[in-house]
Amino acid sequence: MLRATKEAIDGIGMTSQRTRNRLIERLREKKITNESVLEVMRTTPRHLFLDEALAHRAYEDTSLPIGHGVTISQPYIVARMTELVLSQGVPDKVLEVGTGSGYQAAILSRLIKQVYSVERIAALSNQARIRFSQLDYNNINLRHTDGSWGWPEHAPYPVIIVTAAPPEVPQALLEQLADGGILIIPVGDQGSSQSLLVVKRNGDEFLRTKYEDVFFVPMLDGADR
Repeated sequence: MLRATKEAIDGIGMTSQRTRNRLIERLREKKITNESVLEVMRTTPRHLFLDEALAHRAYEDTSLPIGHGVTISQPYIVARMTELVLSQGVPDKVLEVGTGSGYQAAILSRLIKQVYSVERIAALSNQARIRFSQLDYNNINLRHTDGSWGWPEHAPYPVIIVTAAPPEVPQALLEQLADGGILIIPVGDQGSSQSLLVVKRNGDEFLRTKYEDVFFVPMLDGADR
């Protein structure tokens, strides 16, 4: 499998470093303050996680379609959730539910030793696997499965991050959370208010804190073939 060339990673015009730098300044204006997160987002080629027809919009602060009724998350949301992942220090591993394009996992992989990511749509999981190989992101482990099941074989996780919104927090994800760990998850029905929650485990108790209103695609049951 061919590696992505330096020219492809660097981009030109609307995918150039100058355009990326403008995005980082917008994130600073929105109160993203973690310099490690900002630097990783500045140097990660978001345009390579999109179809070529939309690559010129990669560094707009907006979500964009990636097919299958799914979107690549808005950069601000990626940065905000990544800051929350690091809010208790740098974990040794993280579980991501909803690989999608692979962009959020790519950001996490530059900051965390091991990333486990699950995706219910086989085509997206396969495409993300190819991208990670081309970009030499070798510490991301992928699995095609129903996201609400998590990935119990590698539990417990100090951090779990979810990139699709269920109406309620899945019990299986709570069970896979380490004591003292946090689950970062949007919760709510599509078409109504959704809230970005951080759920912290303290033994058998789970303390929920709401951070902000958000809009994510719904978490769906089952995994396609």
